Amino acid sequence: MKSLYDIPAPAKLNLFLHIVGRRADGYHLLESVFMLIDWVDTLHFELRDDGHISREDLSVPLPQDDLVVRAAHALQKLTGTRFGAHIAIDKRIPSQAGLGGGSSDAASTLLALNRLWQLNLGLDALLPLGLALGADVPFFLGGRNAWVSGIGEKMAPIALPPAQFLVVKPADGLATQRIFSHPQLKRDTEPAILSGFAADAYGFGCNDLQGVAQQICPDVSQALAWLSNLGLNGRMTGSGSAVFARTLQDMNIPAPPGFQVKQCNNLPVHPLEGWAA
Repeated sequence: MKSLYDIPAPAKLNLFLHIVGRRADGYHLLESVFMLIDWVDTLHFELRDDGHISREDLSVPLPQDDLVVRAAHALQKLTGTRFGAHIAIDKRIPSQAGLGGGSSDAASTLLALNRLWQLNLGLDALLPLGLALGADVPFFLGGRNAWVSGIGEKMAPIALPPAQFLVVKPADGLATQRIFSHPQLKRDTEPAILSGFAADAYGFGCNDLQGVAQQICPDVSQALAWLSNLGLNGRMTGSGSAVFARTLQDMNIPAPPGFQVKQCNNLPVHPLEGWAA
């Protein structure tokens, strides 16, 4: 095997995101449902025999030491493989959006290189590696929509009905740390139960980060107002600036200046589900 082309890395939406407490070490305790959607980055991998990791940006320029490169080096270090790879990335998922694009790219990199380098590692070996790279990486490795709790490390797979969503990323992004360090962030939402969510999967709860995000980034309010003008009830996803709303039909609406708008479907499983034992 010398190459793997057209490897998908899908985005995710947080259907809700509650902060139910805070640990003594400062980490926030969360509850959320992570759902895969078909807004996808595409990666291409070519085997290198010299051990080097090189990267080519096919669309949006990425930082030199991004999560993809770090994931490849971490897998090399863990296994001691003599192989390297040239990785080309067609980046479509916007950054600082709360869509998990960087984490998804890292997870797909681990899964693809595990196969390209013929390492035969199982998920039990890849999951700790993913967690060290970022809190969302294990979700994408797991391959299933999930109820997420703890500091993001506890995941229980769940089934979700098929649905369409209009996802809007305004021009400005949001850095996670700015929100979680804000003194006005709500940190005491009552813990939820799965049965309550199941009764109204696409209307349940809220995003506790949204109020603070709107203070920091007015673009979030503008994106929500744009959805509202379309008759849609939007909310923020994750800790970035993107917002989303469920739709019952295709809506080919021109994006406001500087906005990215995409009609998305949810995915029942990750396209690479089963790539690791």
